[in-house]
Amino acid sequence: MKKALFLLLLPVITLTTSGLLPSAVYGQPTANTPQSRPLFDKKTVGEIRLTIPTTDWVAALDSLRIYGTESLPTSVVIDGLRYDGATVRFRGDKSYAKGLKRNPFSIKLNNSNLAQNHQGYTAIKLSAAVRDPSMVREMLYQEIASKYMPASQTAYTKLFVNDEYIGVYVDIENIDKPFLESHFGTFTGALFKAGVTVKPENIPPTCKLNIFGSLEYEDNLDCYKSNFEIGSRGGWTELQELTRKLAQEPANIGQVLDVDRTLWMLALNNVMVNLNSYSGKSSINYFLYRDGNNRFQPIQWDLNLSFASYKNTGSGSDLDLKALQNLDPLLHADNLYKPLISQLLKDPLNKKIYLAHIRQINEENFLNGFYEKRAQELRGMIVVPFNDDKNKTYSYDDFQHSLNSTVGKKSKIPGLTELMAKRARFLKTHPELTKLPPIVSGVTVKGRAKLENQKLNAFMVSAKADKYPLRMYLYYRLSDKDAYSVMNMSEENTAGLPSGVKAFTAQIEANGSDAVLDYYILAENVGAAGFLPASYTKEPFKIKLSELNK
Repeated sequence: MKKALFLLLLPVITLTTSGLLPSAVYGQPTANTPQSRPLFDKKTVGEIRLTIPTTDWVAALDSLRIYGTESLPTSVVIDGLRYDGATVRFRGDKSYAKGLKRNPFSIKLNNSNLAQNHQGYTAIKLSAAVRDPSMVREMLYQEIASKYMPASQTAYTKLFVNDEYIGVYVDIENIDKPFLESHFGTFTGALFKAGVTVKPENIPPTCKLNIFGSLEYEDNLDCYKSNFEIGSRGGWTELQELTRKLAQEPANIGQVLDVDRTLWMLALNNVMVNLNSYSGKSSINYFLYRDGNNRFQPIQWDLNLSFASYKNTGSGSDLDLKALQNLDPLLHADNLYKPLISQLLKDPLNKKIYLAHIRQINEENFLNGFYEKRAQELRGMIVVPFNDDKNKTYSYDDFQHSLNSTVGKKSKIPGLTELMAKRARFLKTHPELTKLPPIVSGVTVKGRAKLENQKLNAFMVSAKADKYPLRMYLYYRLSDKDAYSVMNMSEENTAGLPSGVKAFTAQIEANGSDAVLDYYILAENVGAAGFLPASYTKEPFKIKLSELNK
């Protein structure tokens, strides 16, 4: 019956579109259009206009969303630049609702012309910010996450359909070729999204049920196809190998997974109470991309329910405000059904690194009040377009009060400061996070001595750390395309050091006279770990061998 309804609808759409769409125009400005704004400009609100050739476009998009994967033809004007031959469909899982105009949208610009793009982007993903009366959750989360790992760009935009104002949306950078090439240099590896929109038929009876993207190991490769959507031509065997190593060889998981990036993702989820994620009930809303070094990279997605808009951890009922504020930083550390957390945190060093990430995220974004100031700035940009939105889910009063107070009688969406002010203090005083990490200092790389004829052919890195360090590690690479390698630095017997301070050194052989070393340092003591530089994910130390040989 469902297929019949879908097929009945298609001829109507086809007849309606006949002769109405003009011939394709590639990015041609409309009349009186100034130079187009950058798509993800943070200081302005953009504008997207869709022309869908049917008056009952909501019913048409609902049918396509519910009964299939097809899209409707449309023409698109993005900040004054027009693109014909595009398609549009409703997107989203928990954020989609039948019959609503203000649903999330997915727009494909290059449907009929593969070369067509807007500033290099071929897909537009619009979030309706469902269950976010503040409309800042997704923007704020992605901005904070981008300090520590690859994250989508975001911006606000007003959406019009057939000249009707639908509302202000969050425009989110899609996880596709431009994103992957920008962050990883390639778009050739396997790409998976945790969670599926449509469950495949004929699932093998031996498959585990309702495990979503938990990354539990399964013998039958077909079982993974009911829990992940693939965005590449292959890679199922590699995904299965990732889960096998998690289950059976966790000590070797770094061979197939970027462990540090994964720990950052898990730390971000925990600090910002993002439970509509791997860290919550269903283990969804993240991507895995297999990079040029054959390691899977995690990428977060669908963050409108972060900051405790979604409240279920998978154990018991939804959490109340106090429980959300006091969410355990080691949530799921003993949960066998969340191996990405429990198996990684079994390793004592990984656990210290994860807690160091939580400490850093909290200090750099919440204890210092950054998040509140930024949330106010973001909200201030959209006061007028939000108020003008006749399709908005929340009232203007809800929007105004949503930073500091709970909104809603049923859903009860916590205010950002109401949640995070107490959460930040809770994390600061949590016993696992009050253990003082070693502070790395005195980092030097030995240069060639004066009057010495022999040129250096290696990098000799030295550093010190306080608070009784047990070990110091040097993470290094000789090309920014390579994954970091790690070396256990040797302790030196250096006279005159203060009590509790130790000195360490390590030598990295150069791969040529023009070698460039990227590196950062980690020191651990009994209770905690600390990095230098703190911004190593974006700005590691860098030294050229040619400079050392001057």
